[in-house]
Amino acid sequence: MGGTFLRMESQNIEYKESWHDEYLKWICGYANAEGGILYIGMNDKGKVVGLSNASQLLEVIPNKVRDILGIMVAVNLMESVNGDYLEIIVDSYPSPVSYKGQYHYRSGSTKQELKGAALDRFLLRKQGRTWDSVPVPGVGTKDLSGEAVRQFRDLAKEGRRADAASIQGSINGMVEKLNLTDGKYLKRAAILLFHPDPEKFITGAYVKIGYFRTEAEIAYHDEVRGNLFEQVHKTLDLLQTKYLKAAISYRGIQRIETLPVPPEALREAVLNALIHKDYSSNAPVQIRVYEDKLKIWNSAELPEGWTLDNLLGEHSSRPYNPGVANAFFRAGEIETWGRGIERILSACKDSGSPQPEFRFQANDLWLEFPFSESYLAAIATNSSPTRLNEKVGEKVGENLTENQTKILTILAEKPKTPATTLAEQVGISTRKIEENIRKLKALERLRRIGPAKGGHWEVLQK
Repeated sequence: MGGTFLRMESQNIEYKESWHDEYLKWICGYANAEGGILYIGMNDKGKVVGLSNASQLLEVIPNKVRDILGIMVAVNLMESVNGDYLEIIVDSYPSPVSYKGQYHYRSGSTKQELKGAALDRFLLRKQGRTWDSVPVPGVGTKDLSGEAVRQFRDLAKEGRRADAASIQGSINGMVEKLNLTDGKYLKRAAILLFHPDPEKFITGAYVKIGYFRTEAEIAYHDEVRGNLFEQVHKTLDLLQTKYLKAAISYRGIQRIETLPVPPEALREAVLNALIHKDYSSNAPVQIRVYEDKLKIWNSAELPEGWTLDNLLGEHSSRPYNPGVANAFFRAGEIETWGRGIERILSACKDSGSPQPEFRFQANDLWLEFPFSESYLAAIATNSSPTRLNEKVGEKVGENLTENQTKILTILAEKPKTPATTLAEQVGISTRKIEENIRKLKALERLRRIGPAKGGHWEVLQK
């Protein structure tokens, strides 16, 4: 071969002028990633400089790799006009490979030692497991929230994506049918989905929402806790009733309130952030609302070999937390075909809103919804801009829907009527009942007295 090697250093190729035992770390990194070739006796430009002890290393290196790393590599003696050099071919190994207790990984053209959350993710992936499938000792089905289970069963019954046997009966049977157990233990997914306080076991399992006047100045903020179903609904409720200002227009005498982010797009964005979040980061989902935009951040881990282009393009469903995603699918809250981002883009396009922007770097996934110029102009010129949680009834009359009026009438007579009974009597789904109750609370027409179990509703008069 000639004096210059044609291939430059890359994900799978590395050049070293001489051998040092620390290069076992590079071999370890290749074995833990996609494999690769390490050339000894070449400079970083790919030019052969030769080895004086190539024949000796031909025997030494395979033995050291075997004894220290516990794997086998192919070491080939190569000859050129500039001298001999070695080619070390490393296969990708399905099981984790360590160098003296350290785990190294080849990423791009660099080697890195895996530690902390990155090491946890790597070990789980090598074991064919996901973060949400890890069992959690010290918690059982008796510790799960009965209200969260009831809410899931109502949603699943309405969505018709789970047979009756899998959602009714005992809680033990339900979580087993949802594949949320590992032997006698509950999986992390079960804690996120049904425990009243997931953060007791999983740091950062909540949502932070803030309204920012500038990047550095926050006006007010909220934290949303509870199981994931609660977090989704409470987060959406807060955003739509407290944080997002509605542009007001009229069609005849009909008052029309338009939010800057299409509700369907906002819903998909919140669902994606909570379901696909990398919970090993220990950081909450963060939502920043500004005068002219809304930004959602969550820690994310893309599938092996994926880039942002893969995520934004047509792709199969490969959820980071499949146990969590499956439960939300059974509840009818999401699709299974990897269409969440497509639905966000479509909702924005259909409503004439600006297309959102996605950014991904170093496990940080940002989704930004810019507000349209027409919306900003409407807010600036509207004589009566309002947030949805302001007392609209006092400004434009009660404006209660027929269903809301029915709910108030029923609860005024029977304050302890459960949501399922309300749904039957009003003739709408349980989810719609809960949405209307949230709106009635925001309008200060309804107030909960006492706990979720054993309490009752109080109808307030204007």
